[in-house]
Amino acid sequence: MGASKKDVLDAVGPRLRELRRRRGLTLADVSGRSGINESTLSRLEGGARRPTLELLLPLAEIYTVPLDDLVGAPRTGDPRIHLNPVTRDGMTYVPLSRPGGVQAHKLLLPPRPGVEPDLKTHEGFEWVYVLAGRLRLVLGDRTAVLTAGEAAEFDTRVPHWLGSDDDRTVELLVLFGHQGERAHLRARTG
Repeated sequence: MGASKKDVLDAVGPRLRELRRRRGLTLADVSGRSGINESTLSRLEGGARRPTLELLLPLAEIYTVPLDDLVGAPRTGDPRIHLNPVTRDGMTYVPLSRPGGVQAHKLLLPPRPGVEPDLKTHEGFEWVYVLAGRLRLVLGDRTAVLTAGEAAEFDTRVPHWLGSDDDRTVELLVLFGHQGERAHLRARTG
């Protein structure tokens, strides 16, 4: 037997709070992006305010989740992921999973002759699997070259950089958590 309407609505507030916290946002951040005042957001998360479509639509956009995820609706329809590539700093990220939780992307790194590694850090972990080409992975003061079929996992608080090791584009599968997605793709600022 399915959950009652009251149970479904009662679960929305904690789900919203968890989404906001996982993204490292404050009530003030969400208020500024959504136009919904902090008091309303707090009451909504605490269950003192009933969710309405007018409140949930902007929040689904800010948290980059389908509206169904906010209310805990079962997935229906087409299970395919719609590929919407994002190009940033010459790299192309192709999403292979829905937003939320661990993110899977195909990453294309074109050759960039003469470009020196610019090491970055952020919260989280990354896992990479080389599909084609030669990946140059710099972790702190160490460098590794990975070829097709090799994988690496690392703590992204260690300064790191990924790039092509020769004159060909490197194709990777990359898994990272929300912190990594935010660091690489920059969440929309609505």
